[in-house]
Amino acid sequence: MKNYTITVNGNVYDVTVEEGSTGGQAVAPVAAAPKAAPKAAAPKAAAPKASSGGAGSVKVNSPMPGKILSVKVNVGDSVSKGDVIMILEAMKMENEIVAPADGTIASIDAATGDSVESGAVLATLN
Repeated sequence: MKNYTITVNGNVYDVTVEEGSTGGQAVAPVAAAPKAAPKAAAPKAAAPKASSGGAGSVKVNSPMPGKILSVKVNVGDSVSKGDVIMILEAMKMENEIVAPADGTIASIDAATGDSVESGAVLATLN
């Protein structure tokens, strides 16, 4: 018998596997009680974002955690209330992040491919 330690979705399991021929029958491994999960590594420092340097007075926040699929505007672009600023993927769905008011894009604080948390500032408007 051989003992292995396996991590699945952050949970650590001790697994014992019997060696030898099973005669063509599949044998499912039996997992022991889960151990304490290892501590997560410290979060990486935030990468610099595309920005004009000045934050606007109107903040556009992420309504949910997800991943930025695309940014539809650039700093300095004029937008009207309801215009799409970027696309956020959450739970396998594409969500349009829209301008909450008329204005000019002052900063873009998230780039394509970024993972964002709920409430994170994605862009600002003047």
